[in-house]
Amino acid sequence: MNWVYMCAFIAGAIVLLILMYRMVVWAKKMPKGAFLFMALMPLIALFPIPPPQFKNIAKAKQEQRKKQRSEED
Repeated sequence: MNWVYMCAFIAGAIVLLILMYRMVVWAKKMPKGAFLFMALMPLIALFPIPPPQFKNIAKAKQEQRKKQRSEED
């Protein structure tokens, strides 16, 4: 690796560590509930959001109507 890239990588890592440290210090000044919420937010974001139930019901009603029409014919 070139020494310029190595210096840029080290400088970026140091800046990232400083920003993360400042974020932790800032978060510890918050109430405990907000700190806990911020800590768990990445875990909550991992789970997919389920589709709304009313869409499933509307789809089932459409299929039921199609079955009734095909039986009548």
